[in-house]
Amino acid sequence: MLKILIPTAMLAPTILVLPKKTLWPSTLAHSFLISAFSLLWLNNQPNSGWAYTDQALALDYLSSPLVVLTCWLLPLMILASQNHLKTEPHNRQKMFILLLTSLQAFLIIAFSANELILFYIMFEATLIPTLVLITRWGNQAERLSAGTYFLFYTLAGSLPLLVALLLLGHTNGTLSIITLQYNPTMVLNPYSGNLLWLACLMAFLVKMPLYGLHLWLPKAHVEAPVAGSMVLAAVLLKLGGYGMIRLISILEPLTKQLSYPFIILALWGLTMTGLICLRQTDLKSLIAYSSVGHMGLVAAGVLTQTPWGLTGAIILMIAHGLTSSALFCLANTNYERMHTRTMVLARGLQAVLPLMTAWWFISSLANLALPPLPNLMGELMIITSLLSWSPWTIILTGAGALITASYTLYMFLTTQRGPLPQHLLSITPTHTREHLLLTLHLAPLLMLVAAPQLVWGWFQ
Repeated sequence: MLKILIPTAMLAPTILVLPKKTLWPSTLAHSFLISAFSLLWLNNQPNSGWAYTDQALALDYLSSPLVVLTCWLLPLMILASQNHLKTEPHNRQKMFILLLTSLQAFLIIAFSANELILFYIMFEATLIPTLVLITRWGNQAERLSAGTYFLFYTLAGSLPLLVALLLLGHTNGTLSIITLQYNPTMVLNPYSGNLLWLACLMAFLVKMPLYGLHLWLPKAHVEAPVAGSMVLAAVLLKLGGYGMIRLISILEPLTKQLSYPFIILALWGLTMTGLICLRQTDLKSLIAYSSVGHMGLVAAGVLTQTPWGLTGAIILMIAHGLTSSALFCLANTNYERMHTRTMVLARGLQAVLPLMTAWWFISSLANLALPPLPNLMGELMIITSLLSWSPWTIILTGAGALITASYTLYMFLTTQRGPLPQHLLSITPTHTREHLLLTLHLAPLLMLVAAPQLVWGWFQ
């Protein structure tokens, strides 16, 4: 663990002392080294499942892919942000990269914490850098209200979790993730048991977010800079799924009765957000709503409490992290050239940027879960586990898959095909930096087709 955490921590003083000329290349090289070392965690787990265990941190088959995804994302965020920050003062550029580095450190500790209180503290700590990114570097004046939504939804959802964790710690005498699942089940009356279950999972259902608790997400995505959107979609939403998987095994007897309304709500959300996407005019808003639908499928897979459901949820989380982050990067390349996110005003780009259209095509196919990509593996496993839970779920999951394909094709055809808008006089050509950024998003996704066992979670 220290070979990743110490370089991440040392990146902060390095950023502070670097001159303007070498700030971006040096931080990029440093963060690429960290992400390269983190790849060693993917296939280095002992038979017990837990590795690198000490008093505070440990890794297992569930947390390793998510930690690697977090480390992989930092250099990509730095690459994506380079162009729109070049006019900022040197101190603000340093502040921006420092926030991204602190966010990576908090997320690594959150995913590898073996104590639930440490996990909770890091879960909350990620709020601060993300909030500053949205409110300081957002595009429009609405960024302040988006930051307020993000702050209060997350805090209101996570305060009951703190009370529930303190109760669990007081009752069991430990909050260690490794041992807590083997403790005898708490004997509670039905009313307090239901409240405990809801308090434990509400923070994660807001973070994912579940349909109905999702209103903060499109606002936060639309107002955030590209790095904020990338880290929100790729990693921060996955904190919700990770927390649910960790805590549900501890609350096991309660889940069978209480999961019904939430699975139905998640599947209903899959269909409804797809229909909302079909009538979106804002490109980033469309991608944000598609994230709500995909994470609803993850929530449903986790709540079924079957090996296939959990494995599918983990695969879909990793695949969705890479795909949605790539889509936000593509939306940003469009915005930097057209200066608008309205799809009617930013269309027909295949005529002038044909190579970028190829990236759009691959990312769109990944978003609609084309075989043999990991997105399809995760979705098929979740749909299969839901089908064994109740045959009626095929109606909502089938409709959701059909609508997902429809709005993804609508997004691709609107942005890439058709005539160029009349008001466009000149357009900047694409840069090598942008092609490298998208290669580093989509190459791991294509490589996972050959070795999906790396992100299967513990059910191997």
